[in-house]
Amino acid sequence: MRVIIIGAGVGGPTLAAALGKVGLDAEVYEAHGGPGIGIGAYLGLAPNGLSVLRTLGLLEAVRATPGAHVSHRTEFLDGAGRRLGLLDDGSAALEPELHSLGVRRGELQAALAAGVRVQYGKRLVGYTAHAAGVVAEFADGSTAEGDLLIGADGLHSPVRRIMDPGAPAPRYSGLLGLGGWTTGLPVRPTPAATGRMVFGRRGFFLYGAAPDGDVYWGVNFPHPELSRAEIAARGPAYWRQHLIERFAGQLPDATTILAGSESRWFQPFGLYDLANLPHWTSGRVGLIGDAAHAVPNSSGQGAAMAIEDAITLAQCLRDLPEPGPALRRFEQLRRPRVEKIIAEGQRRGGLKTLTNPVAVALRDLALRVVLRRLSRTSGHSWIFDHRIDFAEPVGGRG
Repeated sequence: MRVIIIGAGVGGPTLAAALGKVGLDAEVYEAHGGPGIGIGAYLGLAPNGLSVLRTLGLLEAVRATPGAHVSHRTEFLDGAGRRLGLLDDGSAALEPELHSLGVRRGELQAALAAGVRVQYGKRLVGYTAHAAGVVAEFADGSTAEGDLLIGADGLHSPVRRIMDPGAPAPRYSGLLGLGGWTTGLPVRPTPAATGRMVFGRRGFFLYGAAPDGDVYWGVNFPHPELSRAEIAARGPAYWRQHLIERFAGQLPDATTILAGSESRWFQPFGLYDLANLPHWTSGRVGLIGDAAHAVPNSSGQGAAMAIEDAITLAQCLRDLPEPGPALRRFEQLRRPRVEKIIAEGQRRGGLKTLTNPVAVALRDLALRVVLRRLSRTSGHSWIFDHRIDFAEPVGGRG
């Protein structure tokens, strides 16, 4: 069986690696001209995703990427810098390699792609599915033939659009986001393995500052929905000043980081989620990761869900003889967990959109109570504790 994978983000290369483990031939086709080293902000990798990477033999390469750091504690602050609470995600009690990580997105993607076949500069423009296979068509006039085609091509998936033109559009969260990393700024170091989440009066700010001077950061802020062209037209200088004004008079570290970071990071993007998509599969074509189910960024599970999808789909293609039944079984196994995580992320994300002073005060009070209660629990989580046994047959009729 030969599998065509569209998209070399997180899910696509992980799927190719997992398929290689079960003896299936896979090749990844990516629209961009090369690996994304040096682009994109940080993202979190929780133990459930790290355990899959360990199973597939990818974890050490990811842990060795530039900027990767353990981050299993979160200090919550209000806009003035007063502590609302401190939580440990419990991963420090696990094997050291499963302690939650912060990683640079571009370096993560490059590490996952290093051991699989990837063709860059291949933008999908269409495909033709027939009884015996699928032919993918690319903008440069080339084609690729396989037994099935998997869209791992993100939130605005071309594969999804072609597969189901009537599919619902992703839902805008009401937030724009951006982030990056820098060094050498006069920011007080955060404690080891700890990031800070600042629930400000007009936006949400996340950052961590290592003793060596590296600072990683991210911002989510309420804003009417804008197209990519509208965002780009305003330019980095506009967005930097907009954010500095938003956080003025609040935690000084936020404005220090914003003022001292490179202009290249000030390119916001809309934050969307995608739940309850009617179809993840159609015949010999399927979707994984954000193409099938974009989870809110507040869940901290976007990358991990794509990674879990990848190993589960490889199991299904290993254990079921035909592409159609294997894809349907994959959807049966993954949909309940993913949609539960989306619902949880939507609930958390709503806290970031508040700007009314009364609502902000009530939010901060509620967070103090909730975080105090959560800090007394064992630290185990139905999200983080999930493990996938790669040796286990998936069963089912598909």
